[in-house]
Amino acid sequence: MPNHKFIRCVNPRRAWALALIALSCAGVAFAAETQPPQLPQANPAPTQVPQAMLGPGDTVRVVVLENPELTTEARLSVQGTVGLPLIGEVSVGNRSTTDAANVISDSYRKGRYLRDPHVSVSLIETRSQRVLVLGHVIKPGQYPLDGSSDRLTDILALAGGRAENGADTVVVTRRDGEPHRIEVDIARMYRDGDLTRDIKLQTGDVVFVPEAPVFYVYGAVQRAGVYRLEPATTVRAALSVGGGLTPRASQRSIRIHRKMPDGSTRELNAKLADRIEANDVIFVKERLF
Repeated sequence: MPNHKFIRCVNPRRAWALALIALSCAGVAFAAETQPPQLPQANPAPTQVPQAMLGPGDTVRVVVLENPELTTEARLSVQGTVGLPLIGEVSVGNRSTTDAANVISDSYRKGRYLRDPHVSVSLIETRSQRVLVLGHVIKPGQYPLDGSSDRLTDILALAGGRAENGADTVVVTRRDGEPHRIEVDIARMYRDGDLTRDIKLQTGDVVFVPEAPVFYVYGAVQRAGVYRLEPATTVRAALSVGGGLTPRASQRSIRIHRKMPDGSTRELNAKLADRIEANDVIFVKERLF
């Protein structure tokens, strides 16, 4: 027979609540078992800025943290050495500032002048890592290379950018081994968004910005003169730059005087859709009547 005392002593509402709690706990436990463990988020590796290499003529400041009286500011010799108190000449050429600090620290330690020196080296002025910028820029001259400013556009920015008559294509002459030329179309690089053409410069590179190509418009036009040649310029576009034709101009009498590779000049009958080349002279004749 059933135990009636047990049935009477249990409150039906309380029994229902206990059952719901038990089911809820079981569901939470099941969810915890089925969910994959959460892996800790790894911190992204910090971006390291490359350091410039020290060379002859560079000026550095060497600081020994525990001994401020040993602080030295000096220029590297032709051999790439720097003179320091107590330890004399230390070779730091062709090293980064971090590596140079480690070499100096080891020299103080091995010479038994300091037990555990903490040395820092900072580059005050660089003369070894330089490029030469020539041609049609605002400020031609020599400019230093460092770890954060060694791209072609960085150096052009330091030189003030190209002058008004400077070309869009820049020529870099490199002298590592056999000298060779590298041409970079800056305008096209930004137009296409392909920054891989923004090359990294090296010590001794020569950056040359040539004069922009031009064309000439004369004859029955509103504004005769010399104009900058843009890529794929047609005769129609060239005439519009010159203000268009005068009322007496003859569209059938447009001539192009073009200089040929052998140095001779050739006269061509021009159509409005023809493309022009650098140094072309466009001449528009007037109508007779």
